[in-house]
Amino acid sequence: MRIASLHLHPLKSCAPLDVDMLEITPRGPAGDRRWLVVDADARFVTGRQHGAMVGIRARPARDGLQLDAPGMPGLHVPTPPADAPRLDVAIWRDVVDAQRCGAEADAWLSRYLGMPVRLVHMDETSRRAVDPDFATPGDVVSFADAYPLLVISQAALDALNTRLPQPVPMARFRPNLVVEGCAPHAEDGWRRVRIGEVEFEAVKPCTRCVFTTIDPATMARDPGGEPLRTLATYRRAPAGSGLSGVLFGMNLIPRGTGTVRRGDAVTMLA
Repeated sequence: MRIASLHLHPLKSCAPLDVDMLEITPRGPAGDRRWLVVDADARFVTGRQHGAMVGIRARPARDGLQLDAPGMPGLHVPTPPADAPRLDVAIWRDVVDAQRCGAEADAWLSRYLGMPVRLVHMDETSRRAVDPDFATPGDVVSFADAYPLLVISQAALDALNTRLPQPVPMARFRPNLVVEGCAPHAEDGWRRVRIGEVEFEAVKPCTRCVFTTIDPATMARDPGGEPLRTLATYRRAPAGSGLSGVLFGMNLIPRGTGTVRRGDAVTMLA
């Protein structure tokens, strides 16, 4: 098994960036989902509600973030200074103390999304714990949905696409790591793996939602509910497993830091 591709999402729900390497930190890949859009009530905004989010291309640039989107001028957002104003933001059931990014970024995103929103940044003083039911004390996560990283086998997507009327790209599922050289859904059975120079604990299969039905090319929802509808026919959580919903991919927690590169070997340890 080896890493086929690596993906970074600097702004939650933005277009993924294909990269050659990831620096793994306790929260996940450095720079992954450290920026977040929130609404007027300081609650997180994602592509589930606003498909246009996937049209935003956010790239690390000059000690900050470069934002581009259809019909919008480019915008450079500096990383907020240590003394920047802060805001308690809600993401799922968590409340996170984050840095405000300023009026210019807020106005740019509000104009693009057609609603009042704000941009916030997770710095090193922000703390968000991983669900203790699937973690150890001290485990932390970025603005990702719940876990530091997501891995999917390429064979799992290939198998899904044989069942769909139209194939879908891996971008529908927003992983950080894509693995080739294994059977479809081999990641379901992982408990601990080494990827490059870093070990990871595989803690919970990923429950999929309506976001998978947003076409990243058109930013529109699939009228037939695909690929979620097809996944529901064969990837529902088994009865008695303690899990629920439609499962696709595996959530990982790093048990160390270091670099993961495209082409690195993936070794199952347990």
